[in-house]
Amino acid sequence: MRSWYERLAGLPLILGVLALWETVGLAGWVNPKILPPPHAVIAKWWEYLTPPQPYDPEAESRLSWLFSGELIQDAEGSLYRVLAGFIVGSLLAVPLGLLMGASPRVYRWSNPLIQILRPIPPIAYIPLSILWFGLGNPPAIFLIAIGAFFPVLMNTIAGVRAVDGIFLRAAQNLGASPYTTFRRVILPASAPYILAGMRIGIGTAFIVVIVAEMIAVNNGLGFRILEAREYFWSDKIIAGMLSIGLVGLAIDQVMSRLNNHLLRWHRGLEH
Repeated sequence: MRSWYERLAGLPLILGVLALWETVGLAGWVNPKILPPPHAVIAKWWEYLTPPQPYDPEAESRLSWLFSGELIQDAEGSLYRVLAGFIVGSLLAVPLGLLMGASPRVYRWSNPLIQILRPIPPIAYIPLSILWFGLGNPPAIFLIAIGAFFPVLMNTIAGVRAVDGIFLRAAQNLGASPYTTFRRVILPASAPYILAGMRIGIGTAFIVVIVAEMIAVNNGLGFRILEAREYFWSDKIIAGMLSIGLVGLAIDQVMSRLNNHLLRWHRGLEH
């Protein structure tokens, strides 16, 4: 009961904002072409979600018909790019972060280059990504991997370097080898930092995918918003933004539950 109360605690504020927005629209205080009221946005969002053709049981299965809407296809394309880029970026960032955090020598060699590249936003790589990979999914995945790489890397380094020296000395005094110390002490102790970095990284990846889809691909939520802008479909722009928010919320909830499951042993998540 308490869990549901906590989840719905912010609902009155959302309903209040929607009511104010609807009142402003119905009163005519704002041009509906510029800011359409919520009922128009919801109607467009439903049109965007539902399949364009009526269900024909002889032509296709019910399931394939349900997933033939434009919004579903765009969301699938965006999620594919987010997951592919996030996996690539994380697979590169976690081993490098563990190595840089555990080895002062590797950290001294690598950190200057990392600190030069880290402030460069992924958007700045768009011209190079198109030159290197052309159009389509490859440049988008490349940009997303860059966006996810640095949050995961920096959190991994911070996690390894934050391991209490008492634990390391205790492991050494008990005769643990460097590999055992790394596997049984450093890696578990840094896991909360790594998973926090992944949660930030996948959020960044979802931001980057919207920009990448406006430039390099011809489907996805970002592409659909850009298309709606060209035709001045404000209701579809906001419907696309709403879809991005809902998908982003779902991804964050999945990452939060995954973190809680993997760190259920960690102090503070026991209850």
